Amino acid sequence: MKKVLFNRMFWVLGCAALSHLAMPASAQQQNQQQKLTLNEQEYLEMTGLNVMLAHDFYPESHQGGVGIIQNGLRVATNGDIRLEPTPGQWQPVPKVGERVVDRSTGEISVRMAYPDPEKNRKGFNPIIYPDLDFAYNLRVVPEGKSFRIIVDLDKPLPAEWIGRVGFNFELFPGILFGKSYYMDDKFGIFPRQLNGPGAYDQQKEYQTEPMATGKTLVVAPETERQTMTIQNLKDNELQLIDGRAQHNNGWFVVRSLVPAGASKGAIEWLITPNAIPGWQYEPVVQVSQVGYHPKQQKIAVIETDRSDNSKLPVTLFRVKESGGLEKVQEVTPKDWGNFLRYHYYQFDFSSVEKPGMYLIKYGDFETNPFQISETVYQRHVWQPVLETFLPVQMCHMRINDRYKVWHDLCHMDDARMAPINTNHFDGYLQGESTLTKFEPGQHVPGLAVGGWHDAGDYDMRVESQADEIRILALAFEEFGVNYDNTTIDQEKNVAELHRPDGKNDILQQIEHGALTIVAGYNSLGRLYRGIIEPDLRQYTLLGDAATQTDNKVFEASAAPNPTPEIGFEGAPDDRWVFTEDNPRRELMVAACLASASRALKGYNDDLSKETLRVAEELWNRTQEKDPLQRVHAAAELLISTNNKKYADFLVSNAASISEHIDRTGWMVGRTLPLINNKKYRNTITAAVKNHKAKVDAQEKETPYGMPYKPDIWGAGWGIQDFGVEQYFLHTGFPEIFPNNYMLHALNFVLGVHPGSNTSSFASGVGSKSLTVAYGNNRDEWSYIPGGVGSGTALIRPDFPELLEWPYLWQQTEYVLGGGSSNYMFLVLAADKLLNRPLGQQPQQKTRK
Repeated sequence: MKKVLFNRMFWVLGCAALSHLAMPASAQQQNQQQKLTLNEQEYLEMTGLNVMLAHDFYPESHQGGVGIIQNGLRVATNGDIRLEPTPGQWQPVPKVGERVVDRSTGEISVRMAYPDPEKNRKGFNPIIYPDLDFAYNLRVVPEGKSFRIIVDLDKPLPAEWIGRVGFNFELFPGILFGKSYYMDDKFGIFPRQLNGPGAYDQQKEYQTEPMATGKTLVVAPETERQTMTIQNLKDNELQLIDGRAQHNNGWFVVRSLVPAGASKGAIEWLITPNAIPGWQYEPVVQVSQVGYHPKQQKIAVIETDRSDNSKLPVTLFRVKESGGLEKVQEVTPKDWGNFLRYHYYQFDFSSVEKPGMYLIKYGDFETNPFQISETVYQRHVWQPVLETFLPVQMCHMRINDRYKVWHDLCHMDDARMAPINTNHFDGYLQGESTLTKFEPGQHVPGLAVGGWHDAGDYDMRVESQADEIRILALAFEEFGVNYDNTTIDQEKNVAELHRPDGKNDILQQIEHGALTIVAGYNSLGRLYRGIIEPDLRQYTLLGDAATQTDNKVFEASAAPNPTPEIGFEGAPDDRWVFTEDNPRRELMVAACLASASRALKGYNDDLSKETLRVAEELWNRTQEKDPLQRVHAAAELLISTNNKKYADFLVSNAASISEHIDRTGWMVGRTLPLINNKKYRNTITAAVKNHKAKVDAQEKETPYGMPYKPDIWGAGWGIQDFGVEQYFLHTGFPEIFPNNYMLHALNFVLGVHPGSNTSSFASGVGSKSLTVAYGNNRDEWSYIPGGVGSGTALIRPDFPELLEWPYLWQQTEYVLGGGSSNYMFLVLAADKLLNRPLGQQPQQKTRK
């Protein structure tokens, strides 16, 4: 549904282009803020109001078209021509042209066209377009404190599309539930849930009746910060529609149909959001919601409006054991400068080491309490990942949790060979061959074992399974994790949360992930690409995983005639298994299996041998074009086997490895004690020193103490990847890399990140955390303890956002493949490094 759209690798790119100049100070410039004007970022702004056009284009996740940020809230988005009243993820979107601005008038426009041939490409989310070809200009024109939206079609719509094509504008529901609206002389409340009545339209799609129709809509008139008036200046009506009739994640939609015969000025609205005079973004203090070790660098980040010149004192309080607060420090914070749309200060309280609970005040803002303690990372911080999140995600199991069943036994009918020449709606591609002995549709035995659901979805990607066992194995290897709070019975296919069974939970989880990869390899004769539902309604399930299939292997020869539809007994509802020829992924999996083989040795020796066998077979059989794709596998296989051929590969490719040290440095640091080659060591070490200088320079571009470039997708997972890499750079090259970057990455995840929502991305961890997240229980507006969301995303070009809303995967989705386990690794790493004896250097754990 999402992951393959964006590369989760964290690229440490500069952020200088995101910075503004200082807010204008002269009286003339200040007066200009009382009406909408075009700024250097090519959007309209005035005090309390921003209007964007086509800075984002991610309409399936509610970013794109015309968007409004009103008094610091993103209230509306996706203003554009659409072919459905309430479109969802897999429905047609226009091709977006270049944005054009007229500096003399302030007008912004963009050329749009249907169809978008790029959306019919091979790959993610293939969309089937109807036989409709038209183009238009979408214009935004400032008009004092209001603005017009104008749509000029090149030519009138065909007659058969009249009544179907319209201009949609989506209103964010999360801040509207329970608020009122007026539509001319009609009025009502924005409902918390979808309500009828509804009926099927001519396309046989269910639609609810509009909540109201008319010429003028007033949104939330009782709430100054959200009041907005939308006037239709043409003869057709506005419709206010609940967008959840077909999609649980829909927003409220304001819509006008394109009239018959209309071309120029086919749509014309006047929108007046209430911009509060003199409005300023209220200061926010960003701290770790968990706290800090006494010896750790402790820097709170203060985020303020750029026009706010009141540099206030910041105060650190210790919560007294007897009650009340004790002032510890009060200082003027350090002025850091501008980043994104805000101005930042830093408050360094590293000198405070006395154990206890603390909070920080800046003006009217007060943080949640956090602790300073040598044991800060030892309980309630990493354990939820291992004792709740990972068990809940286990496939081919029933997951019991005291009175609760997270899900029943599922997917025991895995899996049927995917059809050839198939472009699946979640990005899987099966080419002209199955690449196996199995025919399309044939049952592949042996796959109903192990693995985890991929967090927000119920599919299983091989790279996610592999990366998960890798990071768990490294955590076990580096930190000696020995924790038992879960019963896992592979024979009975049952897991019992909060019920110890005398076995190390982390090894049981590594075993569970290794089982699916090895079983798939042995059954197919190669790695599977993924195992996923064939039907869209199955895929979008918001409920018990056990209801996706009937757990009975489908046999075409024994199926009823006619074959039942999916959802009925005897239907071909088994998940499909896809294969591919992908050298890069095969070598990545080989590296992960090599890591797992070490952890499993002594726990499940047979599986340990199997994982190593498969890893070495992949090394031997894979034919890649880029030798760099072998580096990670070579490093892990060398550590696992001490076989000279892997060392020889690394030595012979030292020049290329050093040239790409930003990608390879953390991988090869652990190989230095195993390779007795001075030139190799010197080449790698020199490259790491150069890399350190680049990281230092990039760190200075943000107030968060590390390289960070916000994007349309939350940066949390990439930040964690960066942090884990920094751990290995620090332990492999302690004289070059400090531990600060790793610790700053952890702090970012735990609350030191941009925007007004300072929650920890780790659900259930810290004083404040994501407790409404995009997991498989998202429709209950709930969370899974230990799941780590993608985190604060960027509404381009400069607005950081983390909404309390369960359906934005780019902000709050959980993921397998290290998303939560990378976080757990960082917590364990912080505890180890900060509690080691003073002056002791980190020790590399490698086999000799």
